[in-house]
Formats: sequence, C-alpha cells, structure tokens
Amino acid sequence: MARVVVTGGCGFLGSHLVDELVRRGNEVTVFDAGGPPPDQTPPPSVRYVTGDIRDAAQLAEVIKDGVDTVYHFAAVVGVDRYLDRPLDVIDINLLGTRNALDLASKAGAKVVLASTSEVFGKNPAVPWREDDDRVVGSTAVDRWCYSSSKALGEHLAFAFARERGLRTAIVRFFNVYGPRQRPAFVVSRTLHRALNGEPPVVYDGGGQTRCFTYVQDAIDATIIVGTDENAVGECFNIGSSAETTVARLGALVAELTGVQTSVPIETREALGSQYQDLRRRVPDTTKIGRMLGWRYSTDLREGLIRTIEWARENPWWLAQPDSGATPEPDLAATASA
Repeated sequence: MARVVVTGGCGFLGSHLVDELVRRGNEVTVFDAGGPPPDQTPPPSVRYVTGDIRDAAQLAEVIKDGVDTVYHFAAVVGVDRYLDRPLDVIDINLLGTRNALDLASKAGAKVVLASTSEVFGKNPAVPWREDDDRVVGSTAVDRWCYSSSKALGEHLAFAFARERGLRTAIVRFFNVYGPRQRPAFVVSRTLHRALNGEPPVVYDGGGQTRCFTYVQDAIDATIIVGTDENAVGECFNIGSSAETTVARLGALVAELTGVQTSVPIETREALGSQYQDLRRRVPDTTKIGRMLGWRYSTDLREGLIRTIEWARENPWWLAQPDSGATPEPDLAATASA
C-alpha cells in the first residue's frame, strides 16, 4: 500500500483521482480548503485535512517523511475565478506549488504536478507538442494570469528536479469533463443548463474547436504517470485527439437531452477585454502513447451519456447556480476554493 497525498483532492479532478487511488489500494491523505463532494463516500483509508496550500506549515503536516507520492492538484481555475480573483490565482498556483515541491523534496516523495494546455497560450501551430513555444497575451489582460502562473509552476518543477533531484512529472490536461465538474466550463455548463430545461449558450458562433477528454481517461493517464518511473523528469499532454467544434458539442447535448434551442453570446460583449478566446486547442499525445502506452478511449457521445446519467442521479449538482461566465476552454487542477 503506497502512501499518497492529493492536494486539491476535493475538487473535480482531485476527487476522481482520490476515488481511483483508493480503488487501487493506496492510503490517501487529501489536503484541501473544502470538503469532498456530496456523492463521494471515501473509505476509512482516506484522511481529509483542511488547510491553505499557501501555508507551508499547514501543508507540512501531510507532506512529510513516509509519503511516497504527492499529486499536486490544488489551484484556482475557471474563467469566472481568474477574471475576478487574479491575485488568488497567482498566489495559490505559484506559492502553493512552491510549497508542495519544497516539502516533497525534503520528504523524498515523487510529485505529479497537474498543469494545463493554457500554458501554450495562443500559439496558432496546433497540434501542440509538449516542448512547443508559449505565445501569450499582454500582462494587462487578466485572462493570461492563469496560463502564466501554471507555466511558472512547471518551471519550478523542472528547477527542483535539476537542482535538488526531485522526482517529478507534469501532466497537462486538455478540456477534461465529466461528473462533479462545476457548471462553469464549456461541457459542464452546457449540460447543466440543458438538464435544468434552459437553452444552452453558444459562444462566438460555436466555430472554435476543442478536444474533449472524459475524466476517467485523464485519471488513468495521471496514475500511469505517477507510478511509471519512465515518467520521471517528463511532461505529458493528456487529452483526446478528436477535434470538435463547440457548436457540435451543443448539438450533441441537445440530441441527448431533448433541449433544442440555444442562446448566442459574444464573449467580448459579455466579459470585456479581460477575456480572450482561442479558436483551436489540440494536443499532440504521441509522447505519452510512445513512452507510457496511454491513449484516450472514451468518445464524446459516450462520455456525455455517462455524465448525464450521473447528473440526473445527483440533484445537488443540478441545483448549483449557473456560473454566468464564459466556460473555461480548458481544465487543469481544481481546488474546491
């Protein structure tokens, strides 16, 4: 039985990771600002510790000698949050990551750092390989604070590996969706509105494309990275290679839920100049397939069907308020903040 710490383990991706780690027989400690989602009933092998990732002393209570692996998933994520709270985004994503890496280095634990396709910014040359250039916008535009804070987290991980010998690996997620995701992202908000009998919103004509990745596929890849020594020192894109327009996503949700109308919204009018969208977001996942043997296996229709079934069985999720913000085009680590 491995001893594992999951920071941000009460969030969307983190809670699914905890479920899978427990299923595989690990002893798990969750460090998070909040509590587990209502549908998660972890066994006694999971210990929950409430704390602030920015407080190194609090975090040191869980990342200490005897811990084998730290999955660092705590972050502030979501367009509505990083437009409203850029200081929290930067402090939590950067200082929290520094604390986790420093403590893991002292404890001799391996770290899997959750990152995001957002680090590529608006590089037009898709599909993106792990070592492709970053192309980001002005520092005066809050939209890019998330991308920059996560990229600096990656720089920290590589620096700790080179200077202190920390065994670390980075996973970059592309548009992960599924049960428990807060209805502030492109798939979750579209489903949330449809299942509540409200017309989904279509942003900027719906011609932008994404590669939607079902959460279980993303978690399987994460655990492979966390357990395969070939992953140490590497960064991996995790995502589907099936490029889908946002309009096509809306049409598929309409077909599966029976809600046929939609509401057009222009993001610049809704959110102003602090938000900038991207037309295409496509990962090159050749590396993780070649080195670790992973590829996504759940197509979008099947993933949506599973998510819809779960949502209908969990009224607490349907009762959440609509975020009212532009859905985040990608998802990285999620905290419950």
